[in-house]
This record gives sequence, structure tokens and C-alpha cells, in this order.
Amino acid sequence: METIFSGIQPSGIPTIGNYIGAMKQFVHLQEDYQCYFCIVDEHAITVPQDRLKLREQILQLASLYLAVGLDPTKATIFIQSEIPAHAEASWIVQCNTPLGELERMTQFKDKSQKTGRTSVSAGLLTYPPLMVADIILYNTNLVPVGEDQKQHLELTRDFVERFNTRYATPKQPILVMPEVKIPKKDAGGRIMSLQEPTKKMSKSDTNSKGFISMLDEPSNIRKKIKSAVTDSSGVIEYDPENKPGISNLLVIYSAMSDLTIDEIVAKYTDSNYATFKADLAEVVVNELEPIQTRYKELLVSDELQQILDEGAVEASKVANKTLQRMKNAVGLGRKPRR
Repeated sequence: METIFSGIQPSGIPTIGNYIGAMKQFVHLQEDYQCYFCIVDEHAITVPQDRLKLREQILQLASLYLAVGLDPTKATIFIQSEIPAHAEASWIVQCNTPLGELERMTQFKDKSQKTGRTSVSAGLLTYPPLMVADIILYNTNLVPVGEDQKQHLELTRDFVERFNTRYATPKQPILVMPEVKIPKKDAGGRIMSLQEPTKKMSKSDTNSKGFISMLDEPSNIRKKIKSAVTDSSGVIEYDPENKPGISNLLVIYSAMSDLTIDEIVAKYTDSNYATFKADLAEVVVNELEPIQTRYKELLVSDELQQILDEGAVEASKVANKTLQRMKNAVGLGRKPRR
């Protein structure tokens, strides 16, 4: 069985874009793969955090992982900072990665140019090696990511090739080479803002009407979808280039139902945008309500804590074995006894 690793930062309540593009896919993936789903809280501290709020958001995300349908008997669910191997492996990755590769990473370039190199943390430069460590520790074959994260996978693949070439033999590689798994856009791989449909939906959007949180109240969901930007034609059709607004809503409808985009278009051939939006709102509400109910139960339960404890134990077993291979390869520690 092939292995999948994926992690989400605990930087606030995920949007339906995060749900459709990642979390909903996780539920299907756990049936056919060995899955490790991680809350990457160490990535979150590349920018200043309120410690109490961060801890709250970690548990909120863990609760949502389970509420959407992740099964701890089928997937390992854990918190990154509870596995010390991530930080240790990251240091080995950093020491085997040229500085130039890190300085070319898009996020570092963008933020350092906007605010100046002296005002960004060193962690912003070196968090990609931590992401590399996250992936390689679990002998990952596939990493489901969006297009915006593809660069990090290229960095990972470059590192694995470099490390194996430098320290391993062709017949006995130390690290597994991961492949990227990018969902198609029309399958929900990239959900766009409700107010600016040419821009990706984001929970950090200053316009709260642009995104739907997974914990939004039903009345709020209905208002946001009703006010979603479309166009003046009134024709319900999938045309992302010329009609990004209604096309985005069609993708959301399809992802939240059992209907294909073509089936939805056929269903609303003689309808207007108002009717379509009203129906879409109910589809979204019906999908999220049971998740929200389960989330509230989990957040205050001993069950959540037990699952995270067990996940940390299982993740550590695998991560520590990979870390030891890496340490042996570069010569860290004493020679293992026989």
C-alpha cells in the first residue's frame, strides 16, 4: 500500500476551499492508502502567534479532521510538534540544501521584498526544509497539494535525489522519492473567492464575504452565497475563463453533492442565478451541519485527546526509524552497537 502524507497549518478555521480541496479528499484517500495527516503547528510559528490562541486552533483543526470523517483506525492523525524527529530531520535537510534554493522559494521572496530581509524571521527562509522533513520521515509516495505548493514538492524531490546520491547506494536508497498529487481545478482543486473569483479563497481575506468558514452559521452561509459575484448574463454554464464567478459556484456545488458539473448545468438550464444560489446554499449547509455538530462534540471530549496521543505514538515509530537512517548516513551520534 502506498503512503500519503499531508499537513495543514492551524492558522484559523479552514474554509470550504480547504475542505473541498484537501480535507474532503483525505476521507477518500484513507480507504486506499496508508495515510499520515498532520497538524503542522511548527510551521505556524514562522510568524508571531498568541500561544493560547495557537493551542486552541491546534485542537480545533484536530477536531475538524475527525469531524469530516477521518478514521484513526485507517489513518494516523497527529500534531507535528509532538514528534521531535521533524525538527531533527529538518536540521539535516538544511545542512544538505544550498542557500540559493531556499532564497528562490516564492513565499520568502515575496515577503522579504515587501517587508525587507531584516524584518522577516529566519524561519521563513528555513521552513521549506521542515516541510521536506515532514514528507520524507513517513516514506511518503504521494503528497496531495495545490498548485501553489508544487514548488515545495520540487524542493523535496531535489533533496531526496541529492541525499540518496551522496549517502546511499543505488540498490539501497535511504529516502523514498515522493510524487505530487494535484487535484484537478474542476474537481475542487482550487476554490476561488466568492467576491473576487479570479483569486483563491482564503481565510485571511480582509473581505469576510469572500470565503465560507467550515464553522459559519447557516444564515451566514446563505448570505455569502447570495452575494457571491457572478455576471450579468444569467446563464448557468461552466466557463472559468469568461465566467469565473458562476463557474466557481458550480465547482462548489459539484464538490458538495453527488452531481457532476454537467448534470448541475442541465438541472438549471431554465433557472436563474437567484434560484441556483439559493439551492447551492442549502447544499453547503446540509454538508457542513453534521460536521459542525460532530466538531463541537469532539472539541471537549477525551476521545480527541486519546486519538492524538495514539497518533503521536504511531507517527513516532515510523519517523524515528527514518531519522535514524538519516543520522547514520551523515555520521551523527555513536556507531550503532551490534
